[in-house]
Amino acid sequence: MRTSVVVVGHGPEAGLEACLASVTAQMGPGDEAVLVDNGLTRSVDVPGVRRLDAGGNTGFAGGAVTGVAATSGDVLVFVNSDATILPGSLDALRSALGDESVGMACGRVVFEDRPDTVNAAGNPVHVTGLCWAGGLGEPTTQHTEQRDVASVTGAFFAMRRATWDRLGGLDADFFMYYEDTDLSLRCHLAGLRVVVVPEAGATHAYTFNHNPRTMYLLQRNRLTSVLTTYPAPLLRWALPLLLASEVALVAVAARDRWLREHLSALAWLARHPRHLVRRRRRVQSLVTHPDALHDVLTTTLSAAQVRPAPGQALLDRLVAGYWRRAVVGSRAASPRAARPLGESVR
Repeated sequence: MRTSVVVVGHGPEAGLEACLASVTAQMGPGDEAVLVDNGLTRSVDVPGVRRLDAGGNTGFAGGAVTGVAATSGDVLVFVNSDATILPGSLDALRSALGDESVGMACGRVVFEDRPDTVNAAGNPVHVTGLCWAGGLGEPTTQHTEQRDVASVTGAFFAMRRATWDRLGGLDADFFMYYEDTDLSLRCHLAGLRVVVVPEAGATHAYTFNHNPRTMYLLQRNRLTSVLTTYPAPLLRWALPLLLASEVALVAVAARDRWLREHLSALAWLARHPRHLVRRRRRVQSLVTHPDALHDVLTTTLSAAQVRPAPGQALLDRLVAGYWRRAVVGSRAASPRAARPLGESVR
């Protein structure tokens, strides 16, 4: 399978040459690598890499879409510009995608300055759509087996072009943040698996940017995805939890000083109902396995990088009980069984 690797660059990008060199070192005949220039502030020239001018900052999602449209490989690989992939990683992802049941595969990403510590190894997704770096801070020895996950780690993942075309790819309107999770959920709903492949490794110069723009995009895109991606029964079950979580998030946002951004995200949704309706129709038209998310979503909030809300343990127990009753009731009413995902529901 010919492979197309897409890297999106913006600003100074101190580690970009190392990223691109790690990619080209693993490319074979027929493979290609493109650098999408989303507004680089310095010249970057790495042999074997084609540069594309995006015409401005289109975010990671828009840049990735631009890169895919300009390439022709059978397998698409996306690498963050501040990540360096380890030897053998492209082959490992290609091998995983050789299984037709796998729709998306991501690598095990570690911290650049702590290569024995996980940055992300596939990401959990909460029933309210909240998503976080899976395995954050854990030793790599705890993540040595390929396994199914709710969402890929966007810093380093791959999929077949045929799957990208079938699902419509990343949503460029998201700009950045949550686009990888949204596509992963759509992949599950198309009856395809999402896996993490530890043999495909990457080091990541990771810093979580807890700035106003980040929080606005995270909240806007998460809610957009939940409201348009969840099939109708799932959305009905999730709505009470979603409303409750929004009340709790107001308190968290006020505490952590991003309340304005949270309210701005809600205001954006209120101003764009037609966009949500159109997107929901488009996404739902591609759903072939409406029960697929039942055992994919988790009821426990365990994000290591976020301070828990007061009474979080009790809330987790209440949410788990409610969700278990909803899913069990659905299965009792329907003979179709959802595809299990390890221990994601807990």
